[in-house]
Amino acid sequence: MQVQPYGSWPSPIDAALAAAHDGHPEWVGFVGDEVWWTEPRPAEGGRRALVRRTADGAEEPVLPPPWNVRNRVMEYGGRPWTAAPGTDRPLVVFTHFDDQRLYRYEPGGEPVPLTPVSPVGGGLRWAEPEVDPERGEVRCVLEEFTGEGSGDVRRVLAAVPLDGSAADDRSAVRELAEERHRFVTGARVSPDGSKAAWLAWDHPRMPWDGTELLVAEVGDDGRFRDVRTVAGGDDEAVAQVEWAPDGRLLYASDRGGWWNLYRDGVPLCPRQEEFGGPLWKLGQRWFVPLADGLLAVLHGRGAAVLGILDPETGEIADAAGPWTEFASSLAAHGSRVAAIGASPRTGYEVIELDTGTGRARTVGARHRDPVDPAYYPEPQVRTFTGPGGREVHAHVYPPRHPETTGPDGELPPYVIWAHGGPTSRVPLVLDLAIAAFTSRGIGVAEVNYGGSTGYGRAYRERLRHQWGVVDVEDCATVALALAEEGTADRNRLAIRGGSAGGWTTAASLTSTDVYACGTISYPILDLTTWGPGRTHDFESRYLESLVGPAAEVPERYAERSPANHADRLTAPFLLLQGLDDVICAPEQCEHFLDRVAGRGVPHAYLAFAGEGHGFRRADTMVRATEAELSLYAQVFGFELPGVPKLELDT
Repeated sequence: MQVQPYGSWPSPIDAALAAAHDGHPEWVGFVGDEVWWTEPRPAEGGRRALVRRTADGAEEPVLPPPWNVRNRVMEYGGRPWTAAPGTDRPLVVFTHFDDQRLYRYEPGGEPVPLTPVSPVGGGLRWAEPEVDPERGEVRCVLEEFTGEGSGDVRRVLAAVPLDGSAADDRSAVRELAEERHRFVTGARVSPDGSKAAWLAWDHPRMPWDGTELLVAEVGDDGRFRDVRTVAGGDDEAVAQVEWAPDGRLLYASDRGGWWNLYRDGVPLCPRQEEFGGPLWKLGQRWFVPLADGLLAVLHGRGAAVLGILDPETGEIADAAGPWTEFASSLAAHGSRVAAIGASPRTGYEVIELDTGTGRARTVGARHRDPVDPAYYPEPQVRTFTGPGGREVHAHVYPPRHPETTGPDGELPPYVIWAHGGPTSRVPLVLDLAIAAFTSRGIGVAEVNYGGSTGYGRAYRERLRHQWGVVDVEDCATVALALAEEGTADRNRLAIRGGSAGGWTTAASLTSTDVYACGTISYPILDLTTWGPGRTHDFESRYLESLVGPAAEVPERYAERSPANHADRLTAPFLLLQGLDDVICAPEQCEHFLDRVAGRGVPHAYLAFAGEGHGFRRADTMVRATEAELSLYAQVFGFELPGVPKLELDT
């Protein structure tokens, strides 16, 4: 075992390798007997490819480059594809990211546009397509901009003709229900075709605050009539709705403090566990009904695992296998369930579970170790005690290398990772970006601070009106506890995060002396200039729950904004931003930098053309990771062979 300073260990996991394995499969579904899904292609300009597993077990893309199966509904996107089996070949309907149009495609042919391009504002966008073969249409959510402002938008349930007659004619798109709410999810039609159910909500609520579950009669013309609310409300968040094979209504509601499952209003398996999650993207699925009346479910406290629920007994049989975490994407076909699972030793894979035999296997995006797994971290699930005795959940990844250790008496540097959202959670899965740190001798701690999901509504609501306080305190709690117990070097602590995590990072650097440096990615930095008209519509009123109504507590918006406390900033930092970001615009970074300029604080600003909110291109991710590693090397005082030096300005 060789001895080298922490941070300078030789590692086969470089930034390029981490970038190549960034992202994971999404939007799984069955097309006949085949399993299909989308997956990231960082080396192909960051596009999302639609992939199928053929009968002989091969994986092949359904569409070649540059087709990018993704949409921008609510900016974070929603389910972008569906397919119906045909006599000779399936009929595929998908959204293409570049123009946001809906396309029809039959393998062997060319994609044909079904919807027009609108010159108004953000145009026409589509999500959650579902083919209605009897009417020759595809039902979906339509997001339509009516002006140039980010808030000039409406969302309705619509039907698009499959014959292409709406490709240049917006009037050929049928709206299926009256416009009643600001936000809607895709409709689920009952097995007999007589009813439709969907979720809706309005500003200032976010979908995890409260949604309404709507049910309507389906008329002979396919339109939805006699709409009524059957569950949900201002303080009850229904996360998903489906129909059981016998026509009863299934949904996940947090009315009891946890997202549990209900059938026609009756709880099926009341537990202090989550059977749902935050609805960031239209089409997320935490449960799916099976033909025999059973339910495939994702459930857990913290990590979500796959199980089969018997709604008559409330018993759950969990799927056997190495996967300890599942993404909110499920599909069913007969007795088969498709899911996306991972573990601390594997990235996300496409999984198929045969409920008849109980056998689960990987059928797509199979994890293959690009390096010896001895370089992977071995995470620890930890619970720390925060202010007032509150619990703070975290994943701690100590440095790990099969052939190198640190000098006696030296403690490793640690980087606190603050997740985005903030109403979200970091999963405990293999992430080569983390391994790139730990294999070099840099520890990582991911913090599921108060406000995170997976631990019930009360934990989630700790952040209500406390954003910039609770998240900052909880991250500091973990960092200082690691130092106090002798795990981390107190003088070499850093913090990093993107989006809401970028806010927490900046707020931490300007309000505490815990960290020696930090990396801030596509952040919110000034609350007073982020909101209606300054960001996208979906999150434009989010701050009312996170901080409070601006009209009532304007001083809170000013006091908590890192941009107003640039004079307190002494720690070096790296700022990363996509120039096409419409959620956290580059102006946030630019104004912050203006206030830091000339103060002698070492820093760097890297802005990337063609990138939005979150980086998708391999070259961007490589540059960002190398810059971040270089920052830590310079601040913490270790050599980093093979990594370009980041030039810091003052």
